Amino acid sequence: MSKIEQELCSQPDIWLEARDLVSSVEKFLPPAGERVAVFGCGTSLYMAEAAARWREDAGQGETDAFASSEFPSSRSYDACVAISRSGTTTEVLDVLGRISGSTLLITADRDTAAAQVALHTISLPFADEQSVVQTRFATGFLALWRAHLGHDIEVLASDGRRSLDAELPDNVASYSQFVFLGHGPAGAIAAEAALKMREAAGCWTEAYPSMEFRHGPISAVGEHTLVWSLDPLDPSLRQEIVTTGAAVTEGAADPMVELLRVQRTAVKLAVLKGLDPDRPRHLSRSVILTSLGAT
Repeated sequence: MSKIEQELCSQPDIWLEARDLVSSVEKFLPPAGERVAVFGCGTSLYMAEAAARWREDAGQGETDAFASSEFPSSRSYDACVAISRSGTTTEVLDVLGRISGSTLLITADRDTAAAQVALHTISLPFADEQSVVQTRFATGFLALWRAHLGHDIEVLASDGRRSLDAELPDNVASYSQFVFLGHGPAGAIAAEAALKMREAAGCWTEAYPSMEFRHGPISAVGEHTLVWSLDPLDPSLRQEIVTTGAAVTEGAADPMVELLRVQRTAVKLAVLKGLDPDRPRHLSRSVILTSLGAT
């Protein structure tokens, strides 16, 4: 069994550990009413986008999400939250080093460069990973954040265990294109789902807000496409997609739970293609640049 497969299967238990941590770190998490920015790179960017949407939907206050490399220095926030599994990513360090005010780093390892720069640090060592491809650290962060917002993590963990045994899409190796859709937080998690299939299995993947799919992207799908919605589709949109000849699958549970099924599919497809899902081509566990202009 690959490392990523072991790690993704541990996620429901990780979510409960993250929930149990909240009471001891609550004082560092943004309180209701504060204007907050959340930022990260790669998977952490999509987790930031989902976290921002869930916070706003909970009525906790205006919350923006940014790729670290695109963080706007001209804006003012009550609190800025960095997400970085390694705590060594160059762009994250750059933002933490140039913004003032309250900064919080959420990472897997407290003893990292970013932790030396952030005002506060919350570490999730139990969610750290050996695989280059992120699974449990990302959703462990979301479980911590959502528990802080009052979401029922016990239910999510229970649903997650069922998702680990749920059937995967049929004939997954027959598709040459994968399109992920979602609304609200599920839209951000759809982008993460597409990234997982890209990283682990080298697939052609795309992600869109569900109702934007009609506005151009639907023209490029057909019988070799699997369209996967991370939450229930609008019935009329579903019918339009079926008409193209594309296959459709959609999640009925929480999008964080449905992501587990996508992760399992990515690993399965990687194995079928003879790829190592733990060591994606051209990727490393952390992007460390000699300068921000480096490539």
